[in-house]
Amino acid sequence: MEKSIVDLSFEAIESKVLNGERITPEEALYLLENVELLELGRLANFVRKQKHPDDIVTFVVDRNVNYTNVCVAGCKFCAFQRRKSDKDAYVLDFDEIYKKVEELVSWGGTTLLMQGGLNPDLKLDFYVKLFKGIKERFPQIHIHSLSATEINYLAKLEKLSIEETLKILQFAGLDSLPGGGAEILSDEVRVLISSNKTTTEQWLYIHETAHKLGMKSTATMMFGHVEKPNHIIEHLNNIRNLQDKSLKTSKGYFTAFIPWTFQKGGTQLDFLEPATSVWYLKVLAVSRIFLDNFDNIQTSHVTQTMKVGPIGLHFGANDLGSTMIEENVVSSTGLQVSYPKPEKMAKIIKEAGFKPAQRDTYYNIINHLL
Repeated sequence: MEKSIVDLSFEAIESKVLNGERITPEEALYLLENVELLELGRLANFVRKQKHPDDIVTFVVDRNVNYTNVCVAGCKFCAFQRRKSDKDAYVLDFDEIYKKVEELVSWGGTTLLMQGGLNPDLKLDFYVKLFKGIKERFPQIHIHSLSATEINYLAKLEKLSIEETLKILQFAGLDSLPGGGAEILSDEVRVLISSNKTTTEQWLYIHETAHKLGMKSTATMMFGHVEKPNHIIEHLNNIRNLQDKSLKTSKGYFTAFIPWTFQKGGTQLDFLEPATSVWYLKVLAVSRIFLDNFDNIQTSHVTQTMKVGPIGLHFGANDLGSTMIEENVVSSTGLQVSYPKPEKMAKIIKEAGFKPAQRDTYYNIINHLL
């Protein structure tokens, strides 16, 4: 039997997208490598408009508490990690974390993001007591915390299965998982930049297990380092396949996809040239076109600044991320990270031509900001 010839042209791919058909990984790679930025933006904006015809752009008021910087992973892209013996190594005590959450509540925040390092001194009991303590004091706060890498490390420390570990944390108060630790979901890349962390298969399995337990999560991608365009598409295809599976068989699923670029400064990859804003917007646009089973795509003002981040709203994104009341990982590279107040976020969204709204972790709108 003869193989059918795939028409890898922009016109053919555009026709499929306009007709609501799913494009293949090969077609996505063609778009990324061969199509001009504005053409991609136009097509991505069409997809966004189909999913969000009301032109509402959302953001969340949250706080990113990095509870420890002690980490044994040794990722080459990270400037945040410290050894236990380093003078500036730390573990936040519970009272300090509670104070940060109290401030979050006073600012009208709804989501607590907590991520740290792979610290061998912090066992499962640390997180159980912490999550229970937060829920007892601030029951209205959604705990969106611990990357798949942290979950995997905890399971190994305690000699538990991933499912057992997640169940214990879920019972203690963990509501959903962030997509951290994904970097690029291709083992060809992971072995070069984060060989001591989860494999692609492990990362996907942990999120799939969380979904089966009724937990939602986000999918992320950190690109602009050693990966090639085909690795980006491999990443997108991996999360699209898992989303298909989770939507059919589980109570949980990915609520959003969040791509951002590697930031150098105190890392082992500082010899690399940073990704351009044009490349970021191309990847963002192709992500929106390819991830047809994701409702929400977030544009990054943290790594792209508020000059470029809002432009992503015209390249397929429908969410501007968060007010990021606190952030320590990206800022550890020396990048100046801004923490805009909700009124400022609303103003920026309106100036970009959209209708701003504050959301919760699950992308439910809780406040229209006209």
